[in-house]
Amino acid sequence: MLQTDLKEMMKDAMRAKDATRLSVVRGLISNCTNEAVAKGKGPDGVLSEDEVLTVIMRGAKQRKDSIEQFIKGGRPELAEGEKAELAILETMLPAQMSRDEIVAAAQAKAQELGVTDKTGANKLMGMLMKDLKGKADGTIVKEVVDSLFA
Repeated sequence: MLQTDLKEMMKDAMRAKDATRLSVVRGLISNCTNEAVAKGKGPDGVLSEDEVLTVIMRGAKQRKDSIEQFIKGGRPELAEGEKAELAILETMLPAQMSRDEIVAAAQAKAQELGVTDKTGANKLMGMLMKDLKGKADGTIVKEVVDSLFA
């Protein structure tokens, strides 16, 4: 998913008069521009596939946090809007790994690195997140790594 794809998605959302999708895509384009400026590429800088994916994942995480906060705050109507936006973002992300797949990957990486106890958990977590970037939710990966040494 490159920035040019996002611009095409914005045009499609405008043609379809899909206000929610348009809002989400415009926000992503804005966030990509901000990311390019932050990385010193300037406002017209082009981000790599991984950098755009990171921006999308950040947006999805923000939506999940907002949903949780709105539900805790007794505002389910606001949570519904965030859920709709999250659904749009999830269509742009690669398929997420299941918990069982994450467990298998964590066990294999632990063997490969020779990590057998909690002292090497941080090293394992770092290497695992590098391998599973974009494919697995970091929260679940942390739970799995913690459970391996519990």
